[in-house]
Amino acid sequence: RNAEELSSYQKKILELDSHFGLALAGLASDARVLSNFMKQQALASKLTYGRAIPLERIIDQIADRAQWNTQMAGKRPYGVGLLVAGVDDTGPHLFEFSPSGMTQEMAACAIGARSQMARTYLERHLAEFEGAGREDLIRHGLRALKESLPQDKELSVENTSVGVVGKGAGGKRKLESFKLYDGPEVAALLDASLESAEGGNAAETGTGAAAAATQGEAMDVDS
Repeated sequence: RNAEELSSYQKKILELDSHFGLALAGLASDARVLSNFMKQQALASKLTYGRAIPLERIIDQIADRAQWNTQMAGKRPYGVGLLVAGVDDTGPHLFEFSPSGMTQEMAACAIGARSQMARTYLERHLAEFEGAGREDLIRHGLRALKESLPQDKELSVENTSVGVVGKGAGGKRKLESFKLYDGPEVAALLDASLESAEGGNAAETGTGAAAAATQGEAMDVDS
């Protein structure tokens, strides 16, 4: 979303490590503080234990950090909501983080301004997500995102980014590393989203943030 006609669109998706990333809604400066902390913890896990950090652990860490701010007189809560999507040894995960420090794992979720319409779309198609393919999941995310736009707006390469992470095609230990599709790269995905879709295990954002994830088979992550 751009603040005014003369400004550029804000970037709402960040890569944190090869196996996970986040979409944000709120104060980008607060998201940068939390994302830098998560990057440090992900790197520390690789240096200390020789493996990628589990998603649930990093989510617990930022939840504790955010909740501590709500108890301190000289601090304020973080003014940002996050969707954290990724894969680890236990499979794919999607977590919602709120400024209060509350986190919950979701099958599909949308956050940000006008996100209710996107949530309605995801709820309506939730049964189709299990077992859906990569391209179908991306289409569902974009179509949910489109539902949240004002009537005079359309998804375009200027206001849309897509983040994808998941299981690769080369076997159990193969991971499709987090990849951000932005600018011209997202044009083909937008064209494909006009077709009928069926599925949900990808994270996408543009105006607000929408993401979907399915509980698939266990997946090993290369360190």
